[in-house]
Amino acid sequence: MADSDDDDYKPSVQLKIVVVGDGSSGKTSLTCRYAQDLFGKDYRQTIGVDFFMKKIVLPGNTEVTLQVWDIGGQTLGGSMLDKYLYNADGVVLVYDITNFSSFENLEDWLTSAKKMIDPSKNPHFALVGNKMDLEHLRTVKADRHEKLCQEKNLSSHFTSAKTGDSVNAMFMKVAAAILKITLRQNDIDQQKGVIKAEIGNAASRSSAGQGATPSRPSNSQLSNTNANQVQTKACTLL
Repeated sequence: MADSDDDDYKPSVQLKIVVVGDGSSGKTSLTCRYAQDLFGKDYRQTIGVDFFMKKIVLPGNTEVTLQVWDIGGQTLGGSMLDKYLYNADGVVLVYDITNFSSFENLEDWLTSAKKMIDPSKNPHFALVGNKMDLEHLRTVKADRHEKLCQEKNLSSHFTSAKTGDSVNAMFMKVAAAILKITLRQNDIDQQKGVIKAEIGNAASRSSAGQGATPSRPSNSQLSNTNANQVQTKACTLL
């Protein structure tokens, strides 16, 4: 390999991002929008965990594989939560801006996550107010959101899984924060665009090949999240 190639080479990095929060807060819609640019019309609660893979490139030509774990809302306090959170590099706490209780309950999610993740891992925690397309129905004021971020040292994000607004930008900023990579405003702006929501249904799943249901991780994947042991999963759309 030439010296110039050695200078340009950047090793690939894998990050495990765990998405948590109450049921119906939009966690699965966020991960599906991010992983496959699709939005499911109807709600179906995630049971246990689904996971997805996506590769991105950060400034400095740093290739990053994001392993995004979508944790079911009913797992809070369950016996498997510690395994789902094992070795997480980042935890994304999602709430519905129109549902105040989903915001209040995030402190329980945050407390549980901090207890279960090895402190030496020093994971990044992010607070995401989702469903910004329903701003007119907001019950969680922005100042309450920002206050919690300051009190708990969380990065602050607002998204709409339905329109795609800031979804890519949020995941990019979380990855960059974990790796301590500085993003330029132009990098962020390129990821913010609002896109037309695609509504998934049975017919489109069949014709587009999107019918596969995300599989549950095996026991080996729960204890060892090496990229070679995990496959990209398709989003479940109703």
